[in-house]
Amino acid sequence: MNALVALPSSIPGGMDSQLGAHFGHCDLYTLVQVEDGQITGSQIVPNVPHQQGGCMAPVQYLAGHGVNILIAGGMGLRPLMGFNQVGIDVYFGGNSASVSEAVAALLEGRLSRFSQEHTCGGGGGAQL
Repeated sequence: MNALVALPSSIPGGMDSQLGAHFGHCDLYTLVQVEDGQITGSQIVPNVPHQQGGCMAPVQYLAGHGVNILIAGGMGLRPLMGFNQVGIDVYFGGNSASVSEAVAALLEGRLSRFSQEHTCGGGGGAQL
């Protein structure tokens, strides 16, 4: 697998940070570069302002950074559809305690695709 994986993260970000519960309301994103199934690097990028109904801004922001995969604990149906439209695969990582744990689960094939059953009504109230 070769991909740039985005994970909503709590401050300070990075591999040891807590996975953010809801992609659009996270503090920041940890971007993890994966090449040949191995982590080759990571960086932290800030989140963009997210107002109710403005959930497509983070979708476009992450697409603009070259993200191929997003691991999230929660999001609404509208941004999920947006990620699908821009070619970003979304996986449910709600059971992962940290960014590194979520990426390991992805690489081991233990994460399921994010589906409508994982979506919330917006506003950060993710179903976990």
